[in-house]
Amino acid sequence: MPQSSVQVTAAEISRIAGVTRATVSNWRRRHGDFPVPSGGTESSPLYDLESVRAWLTSRGHATAANPSEELRTALRLHAQSGGGTSEGLLLLVLTAAGRSPKELTTATKLPDADLAVRAQQDAASAADAVPAAETVRFAAGDAAVLRSLYACVRDEGGQAALSVLAERELEDSAASGAYRTPAPLADLLARLIPGSPARVLDPACGSGTLLAAAARRGARELYGQDTLPVQARRSAVSLMLTAPAAVVTVRAADSLRADAFPDLLADAVLCNPPYGVRDWGHDELAYDPRWAYGVPPRAESELAWVQHALAHLTPGGYAALLLPPATAGRASGRRVRAELVRSGALRAVIALPVGASVPLHVGLQVWVLQRPEPGGPERTSVLFVDTAESGQDGTAVTARMKGGSRSASLDWEAIITRALDAWRAFTESPDTFEGVPGAARAVGVVDLLDDVVDLTPARLVRASRADIDPTELSAEVDATRRNLVKAAKSLARTAGHEGWSAAGATAREWRTATASDLARGGALTLLRTQPEGARGRAEGGSGGHPDARPVLTGSDIARGSAPTGDPTELRGDTAPVIAVGDVLVRAVASGDGPMARAAGKEDAGALLGPHVHLFRPDPARLDAWFLAGFLGAEENIAGASTGSTVLTVSPGRLRVPLLPLEEQRRYGEAFRHVHELRAEARRATRQAEETARLLTVGLTGGQLLPTRDAASGAQRGDVSP
Repeated sequence: MPQSSVQVTAAEISRIAGVTRATVSNWRRRHGDFPVPSGGTESSPLYDLESVRAWLTSRGHATAANPSEELRTALRLHAQSGGGTSEGLLLLVLTAAGRSPKELTTATKLPDADLAVRAQQDAASAADAVPAAETVRFAAGDAAVLRSLYACVRDEGGQAALSVLAERELEDSAASGAYRTPAPLADLLARLIPGSPARVLDPACGSGTLLAAAARRGARELYGQDTLPVQARRSAVSLMLTAPAAVVTVRAADSLRADAFPDLLADAVLCNPPYGVRDWGHDELAYDPRWAYGVPPRAESELAWVQHALAHLTPGGYAALLLPPATAGRASGRRVRAELVRSGALRAVIALPVGASVPLHVGLQVWVLQRPEPGGPERTSVLFVDTAESGQDGTAVTARMKGGSRSASLDWEAIITRALDAWRAFTESPDTFEGVPGAARAVGVVDLLDDVVDLTPARLVRASRADIDPTELSAEVDATRRNLVKAAKSLARTAGHEGWSAAGATAREWRTATASDLARGGALTLLRTQPEGARGRAEGGSGGHPDARPVLTGSDIARGSAPTGDPTELRGDTAPVIAVGDVLVRAVASGDGPMARAAGKEDAGALLGPHVHLFRPDPARLDAWFLAGFLGAEENIAGASTGSTVLTVSPGRLRVPLLPLEEQRRYGEAFRHVHELRAEARRATRQAEETARLLTVGLTGGQLLPTRDAASGAQRGDVSP
């Protein structure tokens, strides 16, 4: 049996084979020809990788891991054997993404030495495109990683391979504070820039998400800089894949201390800078010409980034920056804030809900700025928008704790609509902008220039609630309260249903099969969205008109909503069309809410989002709701998930009990009822939150008055309605 220097644990064998660790333990006990340990300890043995692969092949066990997971495993094993080719692999992604699926397949079949030569030539051809790229050298020992990378690019696209490589390189470099700006938030910042800017700069570009959003809106020249070389390289490659027609220039250096573009004047600047950095160069940059609005105090690195952005704009150009809320009110930044307001450079501050981006426990803000034009119009007001209450059905969006992590389910469509509607109306006519009570308000410059210059939107916007008509608010409260009573009655009826009983003295046990086993037996088909350039088309493709269909996302499953995704985000991806009876499972095990559901009429015809697995069962062999209930079970998801920070669900490893169809239907009916119970509870909670919010607004704003009956009832301890 072949031997190698790479050793793997039982857990890694389970990932390679696409089975659980318990299955690997069973193989060790039951099969005498299973490879003997080649290292490790008795409690944690190690096995020779090639011996394990040979044994799996002899048993007909093909891997169930997706190409991204295969690449992730190959990189981990390659690092264990002393390999170090991450920079060359980034370059290789750029070249491989331009190859046809047939060419990539041919490359994977080359002998090890020939594959290394081919990959070295491919990577070298892209060396000039990546910042500070070193000479690439591949050897035959890199063949396993090279094959996995070519296969990943072929089957999932260049961006998927790039994400795995960057994830690994960030781990190796021990870099901290590197977070990806969520795509909806990046889109919002790009859309806040009026017109169609051709030249866009991001001085803290990270993975390039903001510049990619600008490219989707027509930007033709993209400039980026990041202090982490790995992020600069990742950004350069990602942008070239996303916007091949654009001119991409990315540099690796600290933008504040070593500006790579000192003479650049861009049409727009988009930036999500690092927060709370004390050592940003305060002392050596004290006389920097960028500080036209005052020297930023040592504790105000964010105001340094604001002025850096303004210094790189053409007169009249706009910038949008994502900043922490303390920037708006901290005493140390008062003088700089006052000058930004007085000069007219600050045009808007938009408050976002908690959970919009890292850090998830803080409600961040978007500052929109415009570089003053010599002789330009006088700006007498600043727009303030509060989107923190733009949840579904108008309810407040909050972050919830689960398992020590913080997550939030956000209605991005409502957030973006509220922000953009107010911003567009304000830019069209700042002097006549009437605002939206409790949501948006234009505040005069004179009113802002007080002793503290506090620019917190919540404080300034909520002051406008006194403008709400008392009669209208009272009528709205009555209507909302009636809806709450109706929702509560419906919840009570659903909760009163009893469709189960105790199993007895012990829990029931059953034989199970993996989803991969069921797929091989024809009981179900596993579908997913294929990235652009992937080989072939998924079964049940998009039908040629993807823009006319909504997209079902993982967030839709978590919060029980109809499909809300934007089809333009799929770009060239091939997405299956969802049908009634399909089972939908979230691909990332995070956040609150259910992990799976059976597709109903409201889902039929929608496109499958990129982070959702679709199981299409044979109705003669599998009940849809039975399948959804067991696939989405907590223990099942935990056993099929891999990763550390982000838990990715391997769909082929999910397990399903082997039961007769009639018994499946009984379980399916119970799971369907659980789904309805969740839906009714969510509906009642939303109505209760909205009723409470409106009552609080009215009582604190003076539009509603407590009655005498309410006071006497409180004295008696009467809490009935």
